[in-house]
Amino acid sequence: MKVIITEHARKRLKDMRQQRISIQDINNAAGGIPGRIPTATRFRGFFAKSGRMFDIVAKDIPGGRLVITIIGK
Repeated sequence: MKVIITEHARKRLKDMRQQRISIQDINNAAGGIPGRIPTATRFRGFFAKSGRMFDIVAKDIPGGRLVITIIGK
């Protein structure tokens, strides 16, 4: 499944709370969610390769899986 990351989510990766979370970490997390996501839903408890824990908010659109935002822990 194609993962699309919004500009808002990319901008948040520059914040201190989300540092050490990479685009690849987000792709792996969003791509690993099974099933269909019809409405924006928060998924918790993903780990970046750096060990940083994060949540994502995602939903499915016709073009793929849209990652709306990233929340670092």
